[in-house]
Amino acid sequence: MGTEQISSTVGLFAALSYGVSSMAMVFINKAVIMQYAHSMTLLTLQQLATALLIQAGRQMGYTKSKAIDLMTAKKLLPVSLFYNANVAFALASLKGVNIPMYIAIKRLTPLAVLVAGFFSGKGKPTTQVTLSVLLTATGCVIAALGDFSFDLSGYSMALTSVFFQTMYLVLVEKSGAEDGLSSVEIMFYNSFLSLPFLVFLIIVTGEFPGSLSLLFSKSNSFSFLVILILSLVMGIILNFTMFLCTIVNSALTTTIVGVLKGVGSTTLGFVVLGGVQVRALNVTGLLINTAGGVWVVSFIPHILL
Repeated sequence: MGTEQISSTVGLFAALSYGVSSMAMVFINKAVIMQYAHSMTLLTLQQLATALLIQAGRQMGYTKSKAIDLMTAKKLLPVSLFYNANVAFALASLKGVNIPMYIAIKRLTPLAVLVAGFFSGKGKPTTQVTLSVLLTATGCVIAALGDFSFDLSGYSMALTSVFFQTMYLVLVEKSGAEDGLSSVEIMFYNSFLSLPFLVFLIIVTGEFPGSLSLLFSKSNSFSFLVILILSLVMGIILNFTMFLCTIVNSALTTTIVGVLKGVGSTTLGFVVLGGVQVRALNVTGLLINTAGGVWVVSFIPHILL
């Protein structure tokens, strides 16, 4: 097997792994948020679990990630800030946005990545890629106009999340290429740098200490503990596969894979975790949005190769 074929196989594996874990994470986070509304505290717990696991793995020799380097930490600080802003706004948006519409909005990320890539000197994308991404965006707007449960705050948070996701993916791609950092190393730095910022936020927003009191009181519920642990584990898996996919492929590939998982998530989102009130305009917009997503996905083999 040639080097190019091995590289292509690794890239495809990374893309598929990210797609599966990303789809699962949307439903797990929604399930947790429905019972435990303190999204910033949840994100803090996810980052703490990630940092502790990688540190333990490094101490026991299971991972070759290096100790914290001050210069590298300074370089990756913007990545951490954008990442946490993305996840924080995404989690907060799930309180007011149903899963199909949340996924439709997140499908705008490839459009944002294309624009960012153009202005950063990566060149103009092909006409087909541009048209497919624009079709996805058009469907999102139509679906929003037909959304019975339209929540301006939720929509605004989801759109803000798109912006921050674009910024950190572009920076991760650049860090992996220029600094030669592995996905585990970037994930460790991201978690380590996130914790002070997140602790500050949960105090300023007033989540602490009430969020911890509620967490302890809910710990008596076995079903909640299972969902919470799943959320922490999947948060680690999602971060690893996302950084891996971005490093071995590209930021655009990672966002396109996000579109692919959204096709299945949109369908499931109509019937699970509260479901959605069906309206013709909303469904039409989601179908257009999904069609654009499928069209975008058709370019994955060319991007990976």
